[in-house]
Amino acid sequence: MVEINNLVNEKIEELNDVEKIISFAMKKEDIDAFLNIIIVDNEYIHKINKEYRGKDAETDVISFALEDDDSLVLPDGIRILGDIYISIDKAREQAKLYGHSLKREICFLAVHGFYHLLGYDHMTKEDEEIMLEIKNQVVQLKDIKRVLYMR
Repeated sequence: MVEINNLVNEKIEELNDVEKIISFAMKKEDIDAFLNIIIVDNEYIHKINKEYRGKDAETDVISFALEDDDSLVLPDGIRILGDIYISIDKAREQAKLYGHSLKREICFLAVHGFYHLLGYDHMTKEDEEIMLEIKNQVVQLKDIKRVLYMR
């Protein structure tokens, strides 16, 4: 189950597509779990990035994986993956920069965050290539056009 919380004071029509693509990715990975996607602005994500990652700048997406926390005990069969924060400001900026739609950018960021929740990372070139290929498969299968670029 995907819950989307829009913390910015505006309607974002593309959020329906975000829920659909994450549900699709969960089916593709054969995962039955809960996760939250929180839409914020640059100021909000800047604070999170500084507090939790020690980086004094805005970013596009940050994931907090609850399954990494051993203190969280749930009944058997129930999974709560965690939270994905997406900056709508960064998503718009990057969509414009890369010449594609906000739908494509926000869906790609959500999928990026989803795979972080599953333990994928991009700290090495090899890991980055694996994660990029997995994300590309999901957005291409859902026919969300993308411009090639490195994150």
